[in-house]
Amino acid sequence: MCALRVPASVLVPHWLGHRHVTRRVIAAFPEDQLFTYRPTETLRPFGEMAWELHGQTAYTLRGLLHGEWSRPTWPPLPGTDRAALLSAWDEQTRVIETGVPGVPEERYGETVTIPWGEMLTFTAVIGAIDNEIHHRGQGMVYLREMGTAPPAFWERA
Repeated sequence: MCALRVPASVLVPHWLGHRHVTRRVIAAFPEDQLFTYRPTETLRPFGEMAWELHGQTAYTLRGLLHGEWSRPTWPPLPGTDRAALLSAWDEQTRVIETGVPGVPEERYGETVTIPWGEMLTFTAVIGAIDNEIHHRGQGMVYLREMGTAPPAFWERA
């Protein structure tokens, strides 16, 4: 174990800020384009990426809150309904708001083995947040391609 300690007062607002921006990106898509628009054949619709982010965050929360870092199982696309995606997103955001503040600071310094390798719990959590940022950036580019201004990424509340 490493001496790293991460206070919830730092991590939770950081994570929630990204969640809020990504939620606004999901909501900015026209209903009929969230799960269908692809700028090229090789890229997935943003709605699929958003469900993937939801799954990775669920996996990360299971590990962080319950110590369950087993190999994840990714379910098939849960659906193509924006309201269902936003509802699931909001529920998961509440888990971050209520559960993560109770994680002992020293847990972030523990080494865990996950399918992507051995790493600090902190690295696994930040990796999930970084993945969200990456895919959100793709969604913002998609919005611009469709002629829609994406939400300002610096407005995190």
